[in-house]
Amino acid sequence: MPIDILLVSILRTLVEVAGFALLGQGALAVLAGKYREQNLFYRVLRIITSPVVRAVRFITPRLVLDAHIPVLTFFLLFWLWIALALAKRHLCGLHGLAC
Repeated sequence: MPIDILLVSILRTLVEVAGFALLGQGALAVLAGKYREQNLFYRVLRIITSPVVRAVRFITPRLVLDAHIPVLTFFLLFWLWIALALAKRHLCGLHGLAC
């Protein structure tokens, strides 16, 4: 497998992990309610997603409320996942592979 396709695949997998962690964190937030910070799994998912959420907070203007940052992060990760899928498809076509 060419190195460029491998790198795109690795990035896409990291985006998937962060996206699923955000989905799980949101589901636990709904289920646990105000006691979500005491939930061990919620804290683990928050640790996984905190670098991505902080990066999105850094690039967004202060006009965006902090409560909206996780939702914005999820949608940015979703579109990044789509873009990486298209990039992988293009690279596979360039190398003549059926990925």
